[in-house]
Amino acid sequence: MAQKAAKQQAARNSATLKRTHLVSLAITILFVFLRLYLFRASCTRATYLLYSLFSAPALIIEIWFERIGRPVNAPNGELKKPGEDLEAKGLTDFMWDVLYWTWACTITASIFGDKAWWGYAVIPLYSVWLAWSTFGGMRKGMAGMSGGDVGGDTANGALSNRQKKQEKRGGQKMQNR
Repeated sequence: MAQKAAKQQAARNSATLKRTHLVSLAITILFVFLRLYLFRASCTRATYLLYSLFSAPALIIEIWFERIGRPVNAPNGELKKPGEDLEAKGLTDFMWDVLYWTWACTITASIFGDKAWWGYAVIPLYSVWLAWSTFGGMRKGMAGMSGGDVGGDTANGALSNRQKKQEKRGGQKMQNR
């Protein structure tokens, strides 16, 4: 069972990419069907222009996922490269969020019309919130690394229960570094 983890990753990536492409195709067909046949009166050239504009990021993300996540086999059928992990945290996770939100906006726009594309404005707001919360977490984590004691003496609230008991018994005073 050589490369069991790599083979499992390759199988997961292949299944994820197949499912992603099928869902994207189904949503595109739904959009075209609903706009052309059911809501024909509200369908204009701007509708397809907006669809093209706002679906472009999802298409680019799908192409990127296909490029980095598709397993590569050698000519003899042996697994050469399993592809990157499509379930990774960080940028990949954010790209999945953008893809899902694009699909949701496309479905909403196909049912409710062109004004539903305003829901796409949530993505930049989400990006700002994500960056701010990440920066805030880093800032709090780095605050203890400053070296000097900003507030003077350490307050008892910063001591653990064990440290408080030792000080109460008359043991040496604990210092936080």
